[in-house]
Amino acid sequence: MVQLVGSLRKELADSVSDCNVLVVGAGGIGCELLKNLVLTGFKNIEVIDLDTIDVSNLNRQFLFQKKHVGKSKAQVAKESVLQFCPTANIKAYHDSIMNPDYNVEFFRNFMLVMNALDNRAARNHVNRMCLAADIPLIESGTAGYLGQVTVIKKGLTECYECQPKPTQKTFPGCTIRNTPSEPIHCIVWAKYLFNQLFGEEDADQEVSPDTADPELSYTEARATASDQDGDIKRVSTKDWARSTGYDSVKLFNKLFKDDIQYLLTMDKLWKKRKAPLPLDWLELQKLGTILALPVDFFLSGTSLKDQHVLGVAGYSQLFSRSVETLRSMLADKGDGAELVWDKDDPAAMDFVTAAANLRMHIFSMNMKSRFDIKSMAGNIIPAIATTNAVIAGLIVLEALKILSGDVEQCRTIFLNKQPNPRKKLLVPCALDPPSANCYVCASKPEVTVKLNVNKTLVLALQDKILKEKFGMVAPDVQIEDGKGTILISSEEGETEANNSKFLSDFGIRNGSRLQVDDFLQDYTLLVNVIHCEELEKDVEFEVVGDAPDKAPTPPSSQEEQKNFANGNKDSAEPSTSSNAPAEQDDVLIVDSDEEPSSSTMDVSTESGGLKRKLHDAETGEASAKRQRLDQATADDDDDIIALD
Repeated sequence: MVQLVGSLRKELADSVSDCNVLVVGAGGIGCELLKNLVLTGFKNIEVIDLDTIDVSNLNRQFLFQKKHVGKSKAQVAKESVLQFCPTANIKAYHDSIMNPDYNVEFFRNFMLVMNALDNRAARNHVNRMCLAADIPLIESGTAGYLGQVTVIKKGLTECYECQPKPTQKTFPGCTIRNTPSEPIHCIVWAKYLFNQLFGEEDADQEVSPDTADPELSYTEARATASDQDGDIKRVSTKDWARSTGYDSVKLFNKLFKDDIQYLLTMDKLWKKRKAPLPLDWLELQKLGTILALPVDFFLSGTSLKDQHVLGVAGYSQLFSRSVETLRSMLADKGDGAELVWDKDDPAAMDFVTAAANLRMHIFSMNMKSRFDIKSMAGNIIPAIATTNAVIAGLIVLEALKILSGDVEQCRTIFLNKQPNPRKKLLVPCALDPPSANCYVCASKPEVTVKLNVNKTLVLALQDKILKEKFGMVAPDVQIEDGKGTILISSEEGETEANNSKFLSDFGIRNGSRLQVDDFLQDYTLLVNVIHCEELEKDVEFEVVGDAPDKAPTPPSSQEEQKNFANGNKDSAEPSTSSNAPAEQDDVLIVDSDEEPSSSTMDVSTESGGLKRKLHDAETGEASAKRQRLDQATADDDDDIIALD
């Protein structure tokens, strides 16, 4: 067995050997971390991960091999790590850390918890469980060449949710459907189209021209729609596609010719924009006999076909072939079946690549390679094994400080892409104390929510506000009305009849207070209700005051703009051209969370945050600690995020 022997003083070595640690996540960081732990002398390790191994993991998650594809990450990681240290006691769980079985008592079995996660919901949950169990948590994340590690200790440091997280980038639905101006708009449209044709239909993901575009007057839009539609009964995109037998030519002409010609009738849209140019299948096929390349070609040398941009004729062929493949896959699943879009599914990726590029061409944008579109559509920054290795090593170093009883010496450590003015790639910063306004770790967590009690359903309160916004898993809600009325119960079926009723039906009004408990997280939150008759368009509720998603304060000088967030300037560029008002931002560009955690990393100057001078852990000099941002978001360049 290879192990660090003699490098740790005896008392620390004994603590390392005896303590129980929990590793949450067995992906890019998790694989490196598990290896580091056993080689450092940790003997009692439990690891949990819900995922199975995919081929795309093999370039950086070195505990896995091709023969392991499809198997549990946690279980295979355990088996591989035991080859380094056969005497280690490792327990693997192929499960979600948010399963109720892993309650506060479960967390109290450990001296340390180490996160190697890839999404915000799980991070929030582990943060709360560690606070409830009073167990130190080491949080970490990477995004391309950037990474960070920080320590969270109840009552001593900020928790994961103390700092505000920036909201994900959104665009109006009319931009996606009518007036795309950037490649990301076309990519989102293509993903929506996949779901409408082959997946689960969603009315919020419509791809047909939007006749209610705010740039058109209401009467003109309705008149246009009436002239075009007459009394024809509207059918869903999927039903229409099925009626054609998923005929690729009919689909092509409908999406890239007929719909575009319909958009051209909305002449107000094109007074200050370049009008789109419809495509015709027959004309492209004539062109294709001369210019099109085989879709399944490989370029010579080291270039990959994924990095080549086909011509419009080539993408029309790719569209046709991918439709045929997806139609067969759907038929094999049987009646009523649906496909789920996956960036690692070749047919699904071919479809989105072709559809997005054809739409880019129609709207006079430069087309993108399959590689670029996968990075944007999958919300990923290419993960780098070296970054994961560095971060995993830093996690263990912070763990050794904790086991030595030197929690005060722990630091937030940033891994930068470029050296700072003192020639450092690794920048340690002092840990911040808990935020007095945190709605998670404050002594008496409390928030104020503005909503319309006459229009907000109990189900919306439970799912959209308590679960989605405030990260609860199984909330119980009691109205402070002097009667102890139970509004929502985590016991299945107990208050299900309340779901379809409005808050006002239970006497909730302006100034009402709701006591919310999540026994799984051992977490209590007091919610103050402010009634508001009219909120902004498409806004169901608003968190008042120090909201979790409140944007960071803009920097006051150019120097202060050199901050950190979970981003990578080398990834696909974020959208910048939308000038739509906030209330029209009803389409989410980023649809998954980040691997990077809430502490920050290097981004472009557009993502401003305030610098705070803290003492450098090594030199004692004042160094710039970057304003924490989250969401690598998927970020990261604001639209693309690192997922592992």
